[in-house]
Amino acid sequence: MTRTMTGRFAAAFYLVATLLLLCSVSTSAQEQNQSSVRIIHELKHDVSAPLAELDRMTPAQPHRFSPRLLKILPTGPLSNTPEYAAFDVALQQASLPPVAANLGLDIDGLGQGQYGFNVELSPPDTNGAVGATQYVQWVNAQFAVFDKTGALVAGPTDGNALWAGFGGGCETNNDGDPIVQYDKMANRWILTQFSISTLPYAQCVAVSTTSDATGTYNRYAFSFGNIDFPDYPKLGVWPDAYYMSFNLFINSNFIGADACALDRNAMLAGNSATIICFPQNSSVVTLLPSDMDGTIPPSAGEPGFFMNFGKNTIQLWALHVDFTTPSNSTFTGPTILPVATFTPRCFRYCVVQPGTTQRLDALGDRPMYRLAYRQFPSGVESLVFNHSISTGIRWYEVRSPNSTPTVFQQGTFGPNSTTRWMGSIAMDQSGDMALGYSVSSSSVYPSIYFTGRVAADAPGSMEGEQPIFNGSGSQTGGVSRWGDYSAMTVDPVDDCTFWYTQEYIQSNGSFNWNTRISNLIFPNCGNGVGPSPTAVLSANKLIFPKTLIGQTASLTVTVTNTGNATLNISNVATSGDFTVQSNGCGAQVLAGNNCPITVGFTPTAKASRTGILQLTDNAANNPQRVTLTGTGMSIALSPTALNFGLEPVGQTSAPQPVTVSNVSNASVNLTGFSIGGTPADYGTSDNTCGSSLAAGTDCSLNVWFHPTKKGARNGKLNVANNGGGSPAIATLTGTGQ
Repeated sequence: MTRTMTGRFAAAFYLVATLLLLCSVSTSAQEQNQSSVRIIHELKHDVSAPLAELDRMTPAQPHRFSPRLLKILPTGPLSNTPEYAAFDVALQQASLPPVAANLGLDIDGLGQGQYGFNVELSPPDTNGAVGATQYVQWVNAQFAVFDKTGALVAGPTDGNALWAGFGGGCETNNDGDPIVQYDKMANRWILTQFSISTLPYAQCVAVSTTSDATGTYNRYAFSFGNIDFPDYPKLGVWPDAYYMSFNLFINSNFIGADACALDRNAMLAGNSATIICFPQNSSVVTLLPSDMDGTIPPSAGEPGFFMNFGKNTIQLWALHVDFTTPSNSTFTGPTILPVATFTPRCFRYCVVQPGTTQRLDALGDRPMYRLAYRQFPSGVESLVFNHSISTGIRWYEVRSPNSTPTVFQQGTFGPNSTTRWMGSIAMDQSGDMALGYSVSSSSVYPSIYFTGRVAADAPGSMEGEQPIFNGSGSQTGGVSRWGDYSAMTVDPVDDCTFWYTQEYIQSNGSFNWNTRISNLIFPNCGNGVGPSPTAVLSANKLIFPKTLIGQTASLTVTVTNTGNATLNISNVATSGDFTVQSNGCGAQVLAGNNCPITVGFTPTAKASRTGILQLTDNAANNPQRVTLTGTGMSIALSPTALNFGLEPVGQTSAPQPVTVSNVSNASVNLTGFSIGGTPADYGTSDNTCGSSLAAGTDCSLNVWFHPTKKGARNGKLNVANNGGGSPAIATLTGTGQ
């Protein structure tokens, strides 16, 4: 049979074949795969200075302007299998209209001549992630931080600058194979690369302390020893761990994949952490760890998932991790799911370019990053991933991974003979998918394209592809390396906007690649007809009273679900000097119900203090944010209220003492003592306070009452100062008779 078979016959053949395959899902493969648990200890951890300071501390890299070609290690024998060797029943036959998604931002990322960047390594290993307010792109040796308008915020920054002052290989080696991720549940960045130029082999991991990628990081180095080389690391974010996979080699010989879990809770807190791993034998290659998208987390205790593909199958494992008792951790599987027959694209030297005999690597031996997980309000759980095969890009959606895994749909996107490879796929909150990838042929320069589908499209089909950026040159000079991966991520703010980064070539040459950062959105995302929650907050701003440093003031905001479905709250977080004191909402708010969240303000310094209360949930307006403001005060008065009672007009009361305290850790200037309200009725004496008050010290004065008229006579003692929130006030009350 050929690729020109009729659409009707192809559709019928595909339907029958798919049903037969799905009915033959193997359950006998659900055995325990209990290779020995391996515990990888940290070499060190600390908290870094802010990124700008780390960048200044980093010396020029030793290989700058001396380009290096990075080696990629195959996981099996290299094959010269001809293209289109296997008939592909999943190959999409029908041509659909152009993909309905709208391109938005489309800017150059790091690459030759951009932002002062000069290529020194090939390939770029292009990847990036989108956070609450920023996009971070990392291309092997360097990374950069952009805001969501595309403006450069920080960088280009050497990868190992994140570990400046840390010591060891993480500080001195800038070896690449990087991954940048955004933990949507905690609003933190995770940046990681390996250190392999010196022993021991190490994985370097930095977890930001806030949602700002330019701030400080909890930094870690984990030792993989002197023998097992941990190649091609991939990272997924999960509630109980950061899951990672590696391909392990000894003397360039592949010995098996490694499925690992990093102690997420410890790393978010900046505490000592370990990695728990399950090394596999050489029959298990290049696992991808599940990476959560959206606002609905997997069920409590649900394991992290790992997937790859085999001969006309895809395979699923589950890792349950126990950091308290590592021996209780389990790695089970594989569940083997038969899929439409395919021939993997080559590993090396098979992608044709215009005007040159130089061919590019396809890395067809492995699935492409990410394994994107999403749970919908209906409870449906979905995993999507892709890999490159002889007929195009093969993609899958697997549902119910934690119960009865099923290939819900699969397809091969290859509308013509142009090669498509190095893809990345993800899904938005409405079930729309976006798939980005590289394209090249004898007449098409290596370029960046995307396709996608909406949930209503026929299963297994993608809409017509569209260019993101057309290349204008071929990679020459004997350099075949390309990729080794790209990244399609979903914006955590609207859970609709896809962000994609990939490489291209501007002109013929070697070590002159460029990259692109783009975003796109399906216009109907979030406008589904099904039940949906709506989160309404009683205030979008909380203004706290002036509060002494170290003391706490509290205010409450009410969350109301005005929608017609349950509001699932996955995270409630604050920033700055603000904390969640009590959360009356829990994980769910039923339709029509409301609940309180109380926020505490404990200033750590004087003057204005700001922060954010953020709710992450499954509402269309996710996340919801409340701006938090307050003022920290250094000067405390004790007491803060003086009552002189009844006093005859014209007479003077006994004095009452007032203590003035500096509760801060810095000296404060006292710039004046005055009486407000009815100043003629109150006075001060015996003032021991000078023009300044040292940190942690007290002074005092007396206040007396001398009524000039009958009736209530109210006033204020004002102590002006430069310690924030000036003046400090004590109220004065008395009655003349």
